[in-house]
Amino acid sequence: MITKALGKKSLLATALVSAMMAGTASAKVTDTDIANDQMTTNDVVTNGLGHRGQRFSPLDKLDTDTVKDLRPVWSFSFGGEKQRGQESQPLVKDGVMFVTGSYSRLFAIDAKTGDELWQYDARLPDGIMPCCDVINRGAALYEDLVIFATLDAKLVALDQKTGKVRWKKKVADYKAGYSISAAPLVVDGKLITGVSGGEFGVVGKVDAYDAKTGKLLWTRPTVEGHMGYVFENGKKVENGITGGEAGKTWPGDLWKSGGAATWLGGTYDAETNLLFFGTGNPAPWNSHLRPGDNLYSSSRLAIEPDTGKIVWHFQTTPHDGWDYDGVNELISFNYQENGKTVKAAATADRNGFFYVLNRENGDFIRGFPFVDKITWAEGLDEKGRPIFADNGRPGDPRKSADGKKGQPVVAAPSFLGGKNWMPMAYSQDTELFYVPSNEWEMDIWNEPTSYKKGAAYLGAGFTIKPLHDDYIGVLRAIDPKTGEEKWRYKNYAPLWGGVLTTKGNLVFMGNPEGYLMAFDAKTGEMKYKFNTGSGIVGSPITWEQDGEQYVSVVSGWGGAVPLWGGEVAKRVKHLNQGGSVWTFKLPKEDEKSGGLFGFLN
Repeated sequence: MITKALGKKSLLATALVSAMMAGTASAKVTDTDIANDQMTTNDVVTNGLGHRGQRFSPLDKLDTDTVKDLRPVWSFSFGGEKQRGQESQPLVKDGVMFVTGSYSRLFAIDAKTGDELWQYDARLPDGIMPCCDVINRGAALYEDLVIFATLDAKLVALDQKTGKVRWKKKVADYKAGYSISAAPLVVDGKLITGVSGGEFGVVGKVDAYDAKTGKLLWTRPTVEGHMGYVFENGKKVENGITGGEAGKTWPGDLWKSGGAATWLGGTYDAETNLLFFGTGNPAPWNSHLRPGDNLYSSSRLAIEPDTGKIVWHFQTTPHDGWDYDGVNELISFNYQENGKTVKAAATADRNGFFYVLNRENGDFIRGFPFVDKITWAEGLDEKGRPIFADNGRPGDPRKSADGKKGQPVVAAPSFLGGKNWMPMAYSQDTELFYVPSNEWEMDIWNEPTSYKKGAAYLGAGFTIKPLHDDYIGVLRAIDPKTGEEKWRYKNYAPLWGGVLTTKGNLVFMGNPEGYLMAFDAKTGEMKYKFNTGSGIVGSPITWEQDGEQYVSVVSGWGGAVPLWGGEVAKRVKHLNQGGSVWTFKLPKEDEKSGGLFGFLN
């Protein structure tokens, strides 16, 4: 690793860092701080602005009237040539911002001035195999540690004040195709993480570690047939086979390389004491090689945080043949129906359907399309299972004339999804979900393939195409109780960043064109936009400091779209890469006459 303070090894630099740290002394992040994150306004200590991942802030100094005066106060560059996609969500504690960057980097920044306090660079081996850019989506805070994951499938815990490594753990073998890009979460002192690598035939899993020491507590594979373990007094103890036994929904030995990677991380609901993790595609993509539902791929899992036991599952795309990963976040929320409180959870799936589930038992409550075109399924049955469309699945190459390419089909959404990783937000005031989505389709066909450790394991080819000439991205306001779309905002390029909503009746998000935008949460009217100079594929946050409301977002174009986007990638090829954090606030009354940057102090 490389840790630096302001990039200079000098007494002057050391003194400057010490002075800055003295001005931003950090208190320990407790389990109570984490549990109360959504209700507190002077910090952001979790990914998702709370364990449930609602991304709703109770701050209202910024509202539909005042947001027009929102101004940038500082911009911090990640520097160097390590740009590419920047999909991080910053964290803020006691005046210090912690933000991850591409290539497994982490920065500590003075949240008021934008001055760098320290930087950590992971030493990545040459053989890493991230499928979808060298991104990182954020860190976790616990006590005096800041913890994040690296592209070679490690967890690294750093001292918040100095950036020095306190512990480091290998989660999986990067040579087999594993990596980690998601932000971990902390629940009652346990650090919970998933893994990436579904395109390489890995076996997905969820692991729990002691957040203070890095000691492994339990591991739960997410492919049916693999043994789970708990670790007691240094001993590895069997904790039940996932799904009860092998081969029930998988043919032969394909479960041994079944995919179902947990690459987006999870959420947690304290009311039910359950972790919610989504699982990715089954491997390989060629579904004709693996008849059956292929549990627990393309599913949402409810997991006990103390033991790793799977309490319930809901599979959004059984026998997935389109790469419709089920990893998208499952967000807990309550609503009233017939005088009773319904403990629900919602997810907008890659497959184009929006699902509302009972989060206590996983029962299907309702589901509906949230994109305009779905070809692979005709709808959902009474239990939420898809009704597969005739001829909607790409053909079996074994039945083709040459045995090399199955019959292609046009499928919508494309495999990049009606919604991909980019997190939606839920407003407790409007009771609407704000869903970043995309309208595109794909030509997809199957090919022969076989598993080889560390090699791509697809068995499919594809070309993605936009559905419309004038837009691909759509930000939608959706009522989860009725399925009604209240409003939409159309964007020329695909939307690939997260959403934030606030009690000030605002919805914030960025677009690949580089704009941070704010909308009226009730009407969808755009109230603000500012160009950050590179595409935004990160998730904005807001917090209060010294009596003022701040907004921050990471800017830096990249991610899966330019790498996998086919015809869509041509539409965005002119967009510039970057790597920076932009921070905004309202000017004070005596600063409004000072010009754009007249209120930096």
